Amino acid sequence: MKKLILMSLMAVFCLSTVSAQKTVVSKKNQKVFDVVEQMPEFPGGMEALFKYMAENMKYPEDAKKQQVEGRVLVQFIVETDGSVSNTEVLMRVFPSLDAEAVRVISGMPKWIPGKQNGKVVRVKYTIPVSFRFK
Repeated sequence: MKKLILMSLMAVFCLSTVSAQKTVVSKKNQKVFDVVEQMPEFPGGMEALFKYMAENMKYPEDAKKQQVEGRVLVQFIVETDGSVSNTEVLMRVFPSLDAEAVRVISGMPKWIPGKQNGKVVRVKYTIPVSFRFK
């Protein structure tokens, strides 16, 4: 009896793992658009995005000490569920500033996904993240 229950649980676990792997593979194989009819939107719009960035960014201490300022250009994908993935720096400024920009972008709440021909699609999005002393 115990063996039967154990085997059943293992079968369910294996099937769910295979299903999850198929989902990840199919998401990666979906086309990523650069421009779509309805671009992704941060919940609350651009003003809310700027507020999120201001509230969540921390100026790295090493960059403060060296008085490094600049604009980090970060690109990411807004997935069909609104989540952010594949965050990467396109234009670097200083290692700790680059890392902070990636951290903040990667931690964003879900976006309203983009649409093409009425279908929700994956969209590449680029944001400049500015670091300035006040």
